Amino acid sequence: MNIELSNESGVSVNEPEIVSVAEFAMRYLGLHEDCDLAISIVDESRMSELHEEWMDLKGPTDVLSFPMDELEPHSPLPGIVGDIVLCPQFAAAQAKNGLDSELHLLTIHGVLHCLGYDHAERAEEIAMFELQDSILSKWQSR
Repeated sequence: MNIELSNESGVSVNEPEIVSVAEFAMRYLGLHEDCDLAISIVDESRMSELHEEWMDLKGPTDVLSFPMDELEPHSPLPGIVGDIVLCPQFAAAQAKNGLDSELHLLTIHGVLHCLGYDHAERAEEIAMFELQDSILSKWQSR
């Protein structure tokens, strides 16, 4: 797994753990060893720009995902999973168990979106959030 992380947010976060949880999620979901993922950590201003540009929604959000090669879980081929953008300032306001834990959860959430998971419908939301929580729990207990 090749995971590139850039932190332009001005907030100190545990970057190795974010990479670790992303890699764990990708392995858990059966992705090929040669898959690539990019993670950007940005401030609220940049996240607002991206949120409006790509989602047509004003203001910042916690995570955005941009799938690239339309990979799915257990895909036998290598490829580019996509880009995940995290906003720690926004995430901190909703964090129940601290910022690091929230960023771990959001990283998994972003990986799942890159692999085609969604939560627009209630059944999809239940399935996605259960899988997200399961991956996080397994990563925490490794």
